[in-house]
Amino acid sequence: MSIFCIQCIKENFSETKENWTRERGKSMKILMLTWEYPPRVVGGIARVVYDLSHRLIKDGHEVTVVTYREGDTQYFEDDKGVKVYRVDNYMINPNNFIDWIMQMNFNMVTKVNQIIAEQGKFDVIHAHDWLVANAAKTIKNSYDIPIVATIHATEAGRNSGIHDETQRYINDTEWMLTYEATEVIVNSNYMKGEIQRLFGLPFEKINVVANGVNLNKFSGIDRDYSFRRRYAMDNEKIILFMGRLVYEKGVQHLISAMPKVLAGYHDAKLVIAGRGGMMDQLKAQADALGLGPKVYFAGYMSGKDVEKMYKAADISVFPSTYEPFGIVALEGMLAERPVVVSDACGLGEIVDHRETGMKSYCGNPNSIADSILELLYNPELCANIVKKAKAKVKNNYNWTKIAQDTHFTYQKAICETMAERQRHQLEQEKALKAKKAKGAEKEITNLLTFKKRQAYA
Repeated sequence: MSIFCIQCIKENFSETKENWTRERGKSMKILMLTWEYPPRVVGGIARVVYDLSHRLIKDGHEVTVVTYREGDTQYFEDDKGVKVYRVDNYMINPNNFIDWIMQMNFNMVTKVNQIIAEQGKFDVIHAHDWLVANAAKTIKNSYDIPIVATIHATEAGRNSGIHDETQRYINDTEWMLTYEATEVIVNSNYMKGEIQRLFGLPFEKINVVANGVNLNKFSGIDRDYSFRRRYAMDNEKIILFMGRLVYEKGVQHLISAMPKVLAGYHDAKLVIAGRGGMMDQLKAQADALGLGPKVYFAGYMSGKDVEKMYKAADISVFPSTYEPFGIVALEGMLAERPVVVSDACGLGEIVDHRETGMKSYCGNPNSIADSILELLYNPELCANIVKKAKAKVKNNYNWTKIAQDTHFTYQKAICETMAERQRHQLEQEKALKAKKAKGAEKEITNLLTFKKRQAYA
């Protein structure tokens, strides 16, 4: 928070702050804007918004989520205290994905206008990624509500640069959202450095708040051998990949590592759980390497099957080439299975090598294979890693801590907005005084001139 902000709050705006505190207590009215929310799950944003919203509700805040309606889901849902409003898109077909997003933003603004008219203004807007940037900006300017923006990933990071006009538009929209936001949240120090470099944001404007995982996710879930036998024989060690099948997730490097893994440990099997645009390419790669039945594409998993799959695995591997954070790694650690991650981006911040997991060089199949083989051959190392990893997740990545850090960021944004209003008010008053002083000076000058003329008349 700037020195000016703190000074304004302490010296000049204490009465407004006291009024706000008296009216709300410690409670806030929070508006979450997101293009995905369960049961619509496209990537990791849905889980973050869901868990964060429910933790904030438990802390006594009011949370309203406005999101996209998919399929036959309800337009309104009271999701355990979280008010969820869903909007359709236009009946006309958009020309492209960018137009589709813009149409969704228009409908989000319409819905928020209705909510505010019926229930009153929000204290803060929490916008998740560029997909809701235009709605957040419009609502901010219409109602003078501060924005806190979470940048979950960047277009430049996902594509190793900007290569076409669509990517440039998304990159520019990300910049606009960070510019319009009073405070920005990222989930790792890597991401803080990335958006500083890309968008030139002030260091103090960017807040690192890690993502979390539901600590009860695997409560009461043990290894289900009947479920496990769908994917591997009892003697086979399952090496699991869970995630989208896109280039930046690095599945291609894991498949390339399998010949070396199998040469050192024949009773191993790679299970790939997920869907994405690279499915056919990855299947062709596995066939070309002669891996045959040693690689199983399990497809997309949801619900309890996800937890069962983590428990069925012996090692979870996440070899991403770009990963701002990596919730899947937390899930693998919480499931009490050793994880192997690439040393790239946010994943490298979660795992301590040979302490809470194994790291491999980014994009290096040989390094991935070495880490997997070391775990397969060293049960004692696995046991130590599992114990320390679960403790780290519970201590550092629980939603109670994350919600408190997020709430503090909301407070910063509100205080800075109040300070900005105060500064604007002071500037207006100063300009008005200067105008009056100039007018008075002009009147005195005119009066003296008149008297001088009268004296020589």
